[in-house]
Amino acid sequence: MEVCCDLEVDVNGEEIFMVDRRILAYFSGRFNKLFSRLNSSTRNLKVIFHDFPGGAEGFELIARFCYSSGKTEITTSNIVLLSCAARFMEMGADGSENHNLLDQIEKPLEEIYYWTWSELLVALKQCQDLLPTTDSSLILEKVLGSLVERIALPGVASPYTSFSDNSTFKFSCDTRSTDSMMNIYSQRSWWFEDLLFLNIDLIGKVIKMMISRNLDHDTISKFLFYYRKSRFRCASPAEQCKITEVVINLLCLPDRSSPSCKHLFDIYRVAWSLKISRQCRKKLENLIGSQLDQATVDYLLVPSPRGKDYIYDVNLVLRLVTVFLFESCSWLSMSRLNKVAGLTDSYLAEVSPDSHLKPSKFIALLKVLPDSARQSHDGLYYAMDMYLEVHSRTREEEKMRVCSALNYEKLSAEALKHLALNSKFPSRAAVKSFIKQQSKLKSLLQNTHRVVGCGSSLDAKEYMGETADAEEIHHYVNKKNFSAETQNFEAHYHRMQWRVMELEKLCRIMQTDMGNITKRRLSSLGNARYLPRLCS
Repeated sequence: MEVCCDLEVDVNGEEIFMVDRRILAYFSGRFNKLFSRLNSSTRNLKVIFHDFPGGAEGFELIARFCYSSGKTEITTSNIVLLSCAARFMEMGADGSENHNLLDQIEKPLEEIYYWTWSELLVALKQCQDLLPTTDSSLILEKVLGSLVERIALPGVASPYTSFSDNSTFKFSCDTRSTDSMMNIYSQRSWWFEDLLFLNIDLIGKVIKMMISRNLDHDTISKFLFYYRKSRFRCASPAEQCKITEVVINLLCLPDRSSPSCKHLFDIYRVAWSLKISRQCRKKLENLIGSQLDQATVDYLLVPSPRGKDYIYDVNLVLRLVTVFLFESCSWLSMSRLNKVAGLTDSYLAEVSPDSHLKPSKFIALLKVLPDSARQSHDGLYYAMDMYLEVHSRTREEEKMRVCSALNYEKLSAEALKHLALNSKFPSRAAVKSFIKQQSKLKSLLQNTHRVVGCGSSLDAKEYMGETADAEEIHHYVNKKNFSAETQNFEAHYHRMQWRVMELEKLCRIMQTDMGNITKRRLSSLGNARYLPRLCS
C-alpha cells in the first residue's frame, strides 16, 4: 500500500502528526467511522484531539502500531498507555483477530501475577493519570486485584527497592524521615507509604478492593489514618475538607470496631475546624459513639462551638452516649456499659465547675444513661455537689431536678455521711416528694393529651419535654386553639397549678427541717474530695 500524508492530527495541542488516514482507519474504528462519510478524494483534512489519553506519546504508540501492520512490543511500562489509547481509538472488536490491539493487550495481562511490586505501582500510577475517575476498565481491575493480593500475602515484607524510592513517582511531601506515626516496614504496614500517591478519587476503589479481598480491617483503618495525616501537609483547606470527608466515608466500610477511637477523635477535632458536611460529621459521630467505651475523658473534652459560653461541647457527649446505647444495643455487655458510665462520671466532674453550663444540660448528662449502668452513684453525687456549689443561685425547682437523678440506695456510707451534712442539697424526703409529684404531673399531662389531642398529631410531652412546669404548660395551652376542648384542658391545668403550689409549700417545710439539721453540722468534714481539672 502506497503511504501518503493526507491527514493532520493535532494531539491535545502538544504536537501535530502528519499521517496516512487509510492506514489509521484500517486499524481504528474511530477513524473508520469518521472518514467513511467523506469522499476518498477529499484532501487537507485535519483532526484535533483535546483529550487523547497520554497525549502525544499515546498517539505515537498507536501510529507505530498501525504503520507496523498491527504489531508492537507490549511491556509492563507501556501496557496501560496502549490500553487507554486503544480504547479511545476503538481498536477492539471491529478489527481482525490478528490486528485487534485490545485482544493483544489482554494476553500480557494474564501474566500480571509475575510483575514486580514496582511494576504494579507504575501501572497503577498510569491508570490514575490516564483513566477517568469513574472508569472500571479491565486493566485497572487487573492491576488493583494483583496489587491487593500482593499486600494480603502472608509473610510478605517490604520489597528491597520500594516504589517510594523512585524519584519519578515519589510523593511530593516526603514523610519517611519525619513521620513516626507508625513503622512502615512492619509486617502489615510496609506498603503504606508506597500508596500515598493515590489521589482522593482512586483511593476509594483501592479500599473497596481491599475489603472485597478480605484484607485485615484494622490494617485498612490504620492506612486511612496514615493517608489522611500524610496528605494533609501539602493540601489546601478545600482539599483537606475533601480528604477528610472521603476518609470518613471509607472508615464506615470496614468493621465498626476497627478504627482507633483516639484517631477518630483526632479527625473530629480537625473536621470541626474544617466545617465538613453535616452528613459526614454524623457518620463520624456514629463511628465514635459505637466504641465510646474505648475512650478516655481527655478525648471528650472538645471545646464548645463558637458563640457558646460553656467550656466543653456537652451536646457532643450527649449524642455520643446516645449513639453508644443505640448502636450497641444488640451486643452491649454490662462491662462496656459500666465503662461508659465511669467515663460519663469523669466528664461530669470536669464540666460541673463550669458556671455557664445550664441546669438543663447538666441534668441531661446526669440522666443520659439508665440507672442500671452504675453500681455506685458517688460520682454523680460529687458532681452534683460541685455544680450546686458553683451555681449557688440556682432555683429550688432546678435543684430538685438535679438531685432527682440521684439513687440514694447506690451511695456509699461516706457519701451518705457527706450528704447528711450538705446544706446545698434538698432533703431526701423533699426530693422523693418532688419525683412523685413530677410523675403525677406527667401522667396527668398524658391523660390530658389523650382528651385534647384526639384531633392533633402533636404530642404535648414531645413539645414541652418531660420536665415541663406549670408555666410551660400554660404557654402550650395558649398556643393551641382547640376550641371547645380547650376548656377541658384549662380545668386540668388549674388542678395541676394547685398541686404545684402544694408541692412548693411542702418543699418550704422540708427546707425548714433541713435548716435545723444543718445548724449541728460539723465544722470540718475531714473528707478529701476529688477536684476537677478546672479547679485544680
